[in-house]
Amino acid sequence: MKQQFIDELDRGYTFKGPFITLGGAMLDKECLTNTLVKIPLGTMNRHGLIAGATGSGKTKTLQILAEQLSLEGVPSLLMDIKGDLSGIAVPSDGHPKIDERHEKIGFPFKAGDSPVEFLTLSDEPGVRLRATVTEFGPVLFSKMLALNDTQAGIVAVVFKYCDDHDLPLVDLNDFRKTIQYITGVGKDEIESVYGRISTASTGAIMRRIVELEQQGADVFFGERSFEVDDLCRTDEEGRGMVSILRLTDIQNKPKLFSTFMLQVLAEIYATFPEQGDADRPKLVIFIDEAHLVFEEASDALLDQIEAIVKLIRSKGVGLYFVTQNPADIPDDVLGQLGLKIQHALRAFTAKDRKAIRLAAQNYPVSDYYEVDQLLTELGIGEALVTVLNEKGIPTPLSHTMLRAPQSRMDVLMPREIRTILNQSELIEKYEAPVDRESAHEILSEKIDKAREAEQQEELRKQREKASRSTSRRRAEKSTLEKIMSNPTTRQIGRTIARELTRGLLGVLGVGGTKKRRRKR
Repeated sequence: MKQQFIDELDRGYTFKGPFITLGGAMLDKECLTNTLVKIPLGTMNRHGLIAGATGSGKTKTLQILAEQLSLEGVPSLLMDIKGDLSGIAVPSDGHPKIDERHEKIGFPFKAGDSPVEFLTLSDEPGVRLRATVTEFGPVLFSKMLALNDTQAGIVAVVFKYCDDHDLPLVDLNDFRKTIQYITGVGKDEIESVYGRISTASTGAIMRRIVELEQQGADVFFGERSFEVDDLCRTDEEGRGMVSILRLTDIQNKPKLFSTFMLQVLAEIYATFPEQGDADRPKLVIFIDEAHLVFEEASDALLDQIEAIVKLIRSKGVGLYFVTQNPADIPDDVLGQLGLKIQHALRAFTAKDRKAIRLAAQNYPVSDYYEVDQLLTELGIGEALVTVLNEKGIPTPLSHTMLRAPQSRMDVLMPREIRTILNQSELIEKYEAPVDRESAHEILSEKIDKAREAEQQEELRKQREKASRSTSRRRAEKSTLEKIMSNPTTRQIGRTIARELTRGLLGVLGVGGTKKRRRKR
């Protein structure tokens, strides 16, 4: 049976095109020297899964794949959530146990490093990753916020209005200001062209925006927008660049992580040309702690991710999900993963044992292994492996002793990270944010002008009101004047005045005559 197994493995893992060596096959827990397990580069755009319990060696497997891809001129993007992938930038110090492992596998150990670029979404040191709201588009932006159809319709109106009026939606402030405008001073304009907008729905959208901001998305949305072509660089020696996204603080921000991943995949699919079948992928993306992408995703967002996973293969891009249990990956996505590297699973509960039986069914039937039992007995640095051959057919299942990483299996010191950052070609390109005039500034000016016009209109109305009040007072006085100026009124007035005068003079005259007569 041993020789039969060796012959079957040799046939199954012999390829015409370029490949990378993953390790040596094992039978009955013994490594069969020179029976090598390989991965054809031409099928590495068919996606893959690296699964296993904590401490079983998933991260080192990821490190092996990334550095071997780099040697073959294939760039990669790694999500470094635990912070222990930076060592890929420097050669391994070596160890007798590493030499012993490679002697069992059948080829000597050779230390080496890989060209590395550190990226960041938060305050970690590295090249700043940003994207604009416009780049998401209304459909993706709505799915990211888990909006219902009515709310998604309002988002579509926002994007349409901004497109029609050349208003750049750069960051979340731009989006928020546009919502404020279309429900305020621009309400009549919007309703006349795009229809009525519910303030209750816009309020719900604003609350989702606040939730996203609390996870750091206000830092992610902006300019200068990261160009995905910068992930596909090689160094002067032709080695693929290993871009390490530092995400040690991202576990508390799953919404930001899933937002970033969705945007990157959508941007790659939109901009990369169709590649078809090639001898090697254009880019490989390793998504560590992949459950963070799926746990916080809405059903609509999951649909979008599944669609991109199915379609992005034709762009020459391979996606590799790294997680503890295959059950963390939706079935529709899991069915698209051609390469599977399964490290040990632990059976501490009845639920764990059930999960292991289900996990065992994800692998080809083997005459040489009791898969569900073997899954609990795998040692550190061992895994069950099956890949797709060059015809797209799964290879025989192999219990594999994995080779050791050629680079350091530990983190870099801060000074070493600073040295790499000082040599980066992208730091200067993306470090400083670009604050150009966008929807926020343009609409703020329109809102201010509208408010100023409203104030002027209010002042005008107040002046008119005061003027009418003064006019009424003047009108009352003019009526009195008209009465007094009437000829009849004047005649009566003169008669009264004359009679009064005569009476007064008569009194004065009579009194004076009597006095003169007495004197005489």
